[in-house]
Amino acid sequence: MIIYHGSPQIVKQAELGRGKSYNDYGQGFYCTESLDLAKEWACPTQKNGFANKYTLNTEGLSLLHLSGGSYHILNWLALLLKNRTFDLSAALALQAREYVIQTFMPVLAGKDYIIGYRADDSYFSFAEDFVSGILSLRDLSEAMRLGALGEQVVLISPKAFEQIHFEGYEATSYQEYHIKRMSRDNLARQEYQSRKRDLKTLKNDLYVLDILREEMKNDDPRLQRILPE
Repeated sequence: MIIYHGSPQIVKQAELGRGKSYNDYGQGFYCTESLDLAKEWACPTQKNGFANKYTLNTEGLSLLHLSGGSYHILNWLALLLKNRTFDLSAALALQAREYVIQTFMPVLAGKDYIIGYRADDSYFSFAEDFVSGILSLRDLSEAMRLGALGEQVVLISPKAFEQIHFEGYEATSYQEYHIKRMSRDNLARQEYQSRKRDLKTLKNDLYVLDILREEMKNDDPRLQRILPE
């Protein structure tokens, strides 16, 4: 697969162990299949950057696909809550964080790379609202699709790093892509706020308090019924 890494620098050699441990999925090399998205990531501030291009040979690699297959939004949330810092102070939110991590954490052992939603600032507000009891599980799942915020591909094992090859780079202008980055995130926030005003609780909607009270597990059929494909 062709993947891109947006950065203020040219990165010819991806190195295991250099990423930040508090990134979305922990330490790893964060990429995307979208060139435009990589260019946005390359310009988090008003400075030019680079979209580094790689070929990843996926043969023999074990994939954890958090937004597909047998996984669902709570598995993604568990990994995010484990690694990122959330502003949670209410008793319900703190209890929910621990329960989601303990119950829905996907198994990373034996996995070489991860594909899943990325947690821009807007995603944080969605996740915080869910664990605080404001947002239903159905609405959290639907909110993740707002603003076309995209997915990321994260290399996490030595084997994966052995099978990635640098192909080149494209210089990226902050004057174009910093604005696009901010616009994408703002669009997600605006769509979310619009949805919140129109939310109508359905009979089978689940909130984090329901999940805690019922001690729901990963294979609970109620979760499978409420979460969209």
